[in-house]
Amino acid sequence: MDVWLISGGGVERRSTDELELLIAMGEGLVWVDIPTPDEEGVRVLTEVFGFHPMAIRDCMERNQVPKIHAYPDHVFLVLHAPERGQGGSVHQVELDQFIGPGFLVTVHGPLPPAIEPEVARRETGRALQRLESGRLRAASSFELSYAIVSALARHQEGFLATLAVDARRLEQEVMGGAVDDPVPFLEELFRARHELLVVRTMATLSREIYSRMLTLERYVPGASESLVADLADQFARVSGLADGQKDFLQGVIEFYQTRTETKMTIAAERLAVIAAVTLPITALSSIYGMNVIVNNSTHWGQLTVILAVMAAMSGVLLRWTKRQGWW
Repeated sequence: MDVWLISGGGVERRSTDELELLIAMGEGLVWVDIPTPDEEGVRVLTEVFGFHPMAIRDCMERNQVPKIHAYPDHVFLVLHAPERGQGGSVHQVELDQFIGPGFLVTVHGPLPPAIEPEVARRETGRALQRLESGRLRAASSFELSYAIVSALARHQEGFLATLAVDARRLEQEVMGGAVDDPVPFLEELFRARHELLVVRTMATLSREIYSRMLTLERYVPGASESLVADLADQFARVSGLADGQKDFLQGVIEFYQTRTETKMTIAAERLAVIAAVTLPITALSSIYGMNVIVNNSTHWGQLTVILAVMAAMSGVLLRWTKRQGWW
């Protein structure tokens, strides 16, 4: 657990033992970053800050959707950042926040087994670097939260840019006809669309959270309303970009499927022509063979007549299928 005191345009690390005194003095902005909700973290959330048990429970459990809960002296938020996994899966990296007057508590929720702890602290780490370098001056908890969540929105946008590169590559393979095996390629197309859908969902739900926060006027200081509105706009932009990329990839999928189905239809028509031409001949030869006594020698006259009849039937059928436009 890290405890930071932000005051006078600077940031300094403090110990956990000083936390209650720092909050009571109110001489700066107190930022507490809890990597994992362990026993010490739960104790601080419960005894030092006195947060609601339901909010603490949400910090200890994985949440599938973002959340916002307003309490008398603070707001509790749950957000997610995307992280690419194996086989087209997208992991949800959870970030929980308690935003109150003079303090910000960030909790990195339980992580999927495949996610390293450094990944979960990516956005908070960037905000800390900006504070230490002086590029960020946070005078309130909402300003610090804005910096962290903006980094999360930028990560969503960067993740979307990576997926856009993959979508463009798949589109070029389809248009260039460089697809060798259609089954794995079609799976890759749908996998890419799934990843875009996940990012779009994350951004859309995050936008709804901040749209809801805009209505909580008594919990959001007037000076911070513009920050909340900007975050809602950032997530709306990511959602719109993801929608555009998803529609683009869906168009590629439909084009590829249509072209494949057209090839199959043409092949089926050609097989129908073959069947139409050969079926009457087969029927004629079968009936003739079953009902005519075959002698020890070939009857050339009968054979010539039968072959002529078969050729005539084939010609008539071929001409008819040509008129139908089958070949």
